[in-house]
Amino acid sequence: MKKRLQFTLAGSISLLLSAGCIAGHHQDDGKVVMMKNLETGKSIGSVMVSSYDDDGVVFTPSLSGLTPGVHGFHVHQNGDCSPSMKDGKKVLGGAAGGHFDPEDTGKHRTPWSEKGHEGDLPVIYVDENGHADQPIFAPELELEDIKGRALMIHAGGDNYSDTPKKLGGGGERVACGVIGQ
Repeated sequence: MKKRLQFTLAGSISLLLSAGCIAGHHQDDGKVVMMKNLETGKSIGSVMVSSYDDDGVVFTPSLSGLTPGVHGFHVHQNGDCSPSMKDGKKVLGGAAGGHFDPEDTGKHRTPWSEKGHEGDLPVIYVDENGHADQPIFAPELELEDIKGRALMIHAGGDNYSDTPKKLGGGGERVACGVIGQ
């Protein structure tokens, strides 16, 4: 029941945002982020990143070729989607660093929390055909703060906590793009 309620609430907010139904607010021109599959290097589409007045940032995906279900979705510290080495193993997208955390909280939390990473975003939903196109709203972000940083999609979901697994348990990085200046 909780998952269905969470998706219903997220869907309702997304519909309001995409329809521009919240009085007195509008989206700016934003930035188009080209997203690539980290394993193949091929394009999977794009995400439009737009300010929503002074109330946050909207991420509007137009993606395909992803595994159906929910995926962890985050802004990472560095604007570099290159692989890196960690403990002798190649980490796809590792050069992006950790989640954007300018307050150095060291905590993975909900996207609306002021006590965690600013780069913690709501999950991205991928339909049964591998497409993601539902807008995602991040109320704690400002577009100016995330320009030049990486936008990352993880293989698994996100429980918005560091337990039982660190960083929401999303696992491997599967797609990445850099938010333009």
